[in-house]
This record gives sequence, C-alpha cells and structure tokens, in this order.
Amino acid sequence: MNGSNAPACVPAHRRALLPLLGTDEEAVAFFAGIADLDATAPADHLLEDGIRLASGARLEQFARAGSGDAFFFVGEDGEERPVVYVSLDGEAGPLALGLPELVRLCLVAPWWRDAPGRTARELQTVADEYREDVPDLDQRRDRAARALGLDPAGLPSEAAALARLVELSRGPVAAACLVVGYEGDPLDPLFSAAPNHP
Repeated sequence: MNGSNAPACVPAHRRALLPLLGTDEEAVAFFAGIADLDATAPADHLLEDGIRLASGARLEQFARAGSGDAFFFVGEDGEERPVVYVSLDGEAGPLALGLPELVRLCLVAPWWRDAPGRTARELQTVADEYREDVPDLDQRRDRAARALGLDPAGLPSEAAALARLVELSRGPVAAACLVVGYEGDPLDPLFSAAPNHP
C-alpha cells in the first residue's frame, strides 16, 4: 500500500501532485530521499527575508532540499505556475513551467544540480555515480512515477530534460523569474552555460 488516495488512472495533469509529494510513501522516498526535493514540511527551512522576484510577483515555497535550498512557485494559484529554485549559494533560476514538468525532471535526472557546464561524458559519469549509490534507482523511479499517476514509459529522456533546463534558463521565462537578493542584485543563474550533449 503506497498511501495514495488518488486513483492511478487519473492523469497527473488533472490531479494535485503536491499533496502526493508530501504524503505518498513511494513519492516521498524517491523525491525527498533521491531527488532531494522534500515537500513534507516546506516551511521548516524558509529563506530569509529579502529574496524576491524582480518583477514583484509572489514567490511561494513548496519544497526544500537538504541543504536548505528552496523550490518556489511563481505567482498565484495552481501547480502549473513556473517553478524557481533558489540556492543558499546565491544562485537561482527557473526549473520548470509547472510542477508536472519539475516532477518529470526529478524522475529522469535527480542529479540535475550537477549538470551545469558539464560535457556529455561528465554528465554520464554523474548519472553512473547516482546509479552506483542507488542500484535500484530505475525501480524506485518507476514506483514513484506510478504513485503520481505517471507512466514511466512516457517520461522524457535525461538529455531532453536537461536541454529543457537550459532552454528555460534563457529568454522570457528566465527574465520573468529573475530572483534578486537582499541588496536588490540579481542572483547568479543556475545554468549559465549549456551542457554539451552528443
């Protein structure tokens, strides 16, 4: 029993994912334990006052990483809002246009934080190290995906998910999601250079 009350046949885009990320045993085990996205108690590690969007739009924290970094929705209402990641190291940027896209990224590349600027060979090394540390990674990913109502066969490739991160880090989405720090200066971008893919 995985603790989910939602029927698995309901498409993920039609039901709320956030409650499942914080309560479903399979989802919590994968996202908090492997992908370092903990939605069980996001208010436990709120960022200090002063971090805000340059546009003045609302930042709503919904999850945190073990380091204290935070995941935020941009704007008001719903899980389809852009998602921004803010690190305590002074970096920030958009990760996804909605929680469903972020969930897919974390399922296929839970090591996405290690991707910026790496070559294809270096990215493969990072992925291989994750698999060495978690030998049943694929099985755990598939169980978490199913708990959220997603078909594991329909997930994007690692390369596609990482290319999407780079795409979001440039252009209008990045401009709309520009995070500024305590003194009003923009935080450094998460993805300033595209990883090389074969």
